[in-house]
Amino acid sequence: MKVFRGLPNAAARAPCALTIGNFDGVHRGHQALLARVRAAADRLGLEAAVMTFEPHPREFFAQKSGDLSKAPARIANLRDKLQSLSNNGIDRVIVEHFSTPFASLTPQEFTENVLVDGLHVKWLMVGGDFCYGARRAGNVDMLMEAGRKYGFEVDILPTVMNGDHRISSSAVRVALHNGDFEHAEQLLGHPYSISGHVIHGAKLGRTIGFPTLNLRVPHRPALGGIFIVQVHGLADGPLPAVASLGVRPTVEDAGRVLLEVHIFDFNRPCYGENVRVEFLKKIRDEEKFIDLPTLTAAIEQDAREARAWFAQRSGAVTATDRI
Repeated sequence: MKVFRGLPNAAARAPCALTIGNFDGVHRGHQALLARVRAAADRLGLEAAVMTFEPHPREFFAQKSGDLSKAPARIANLRDKLQSLSNNGIDRVIVEHFSTPFASLTPQEFTENVLVDGLHVKWLMVGGDFCYGARRAGNVDMLMEAGRKYGFEVDILPTVMNGDHRISSSAVRVALHNGDFEHAEQLLGHPYSISGHVIHGAKLGRTIGFPTLNLRVPHRPALGGIFIVQVHGLADGPLPAVASLGVRPTVEDAGRVLLEVHIFDFNRPCYGENVRVEFLKKIRDEEKFIDLPTLTAAIEQDAREARAWFAQRSGAVTATDRI
């Protein structure tokens, strides 16, 4: 899959079947849309393309207004989003920097400069509530009229439901915030995880008997707290672990979000390696403790609970295997 930061240059442009969106989490609704894009591309002999945005438009406007509470929490980092798009058969992704000039494009300018000249769109899939251009002035009817004028087909994706409820990134965020990983998996179509390269941390964990591998989380995540997890990418199978995702209030006040993972009975350097942390169960919310010994005691209790959970799960699987 080819990834472009901004519109491709003239030599790299190719006629495409395109969809546009934030694709946070690439949930089952997104997957249905991407399947339609892939099918249209195959039918018409085009490349399957996605235009997405960095930062999220609502995050951009929240920063501009000075009220970051209006920015949505992120389900997935850019790495995981791109991997999910690749897994769904997309040939090229345009990661457009959402900025004041881009947000100021009129619907006409967006159509001509981005869709027609910049991306050579021949087929376009959007949701029924799609809006575009400055102040969201463009709508689906205007887009269809533009398609007739410039020679591209516009298709509308019907709403994808999970029972009686619409599948959406907002619904996934709520499930993750509540620690309901079973519901999140129903909406996503796969277990929830965060991936990234292991970075150097403060190495405090090793001084209190809980060495951790650390992943930087560049955006405010949709969940936080202490979790039972398993780690993929360091062994033939997943490794059981306990993790903290948050701002580490007891030992730091910088507000930086970090994913710290203590893998049980594992102690080897893995800096720079790419791992995937799969979330299984929430233990508790993040807390600020009065001192390091109190924090250490809480971590010990979290580890005991996580080990007991894995032991119980292993026993249940063994019993099932005997049936």
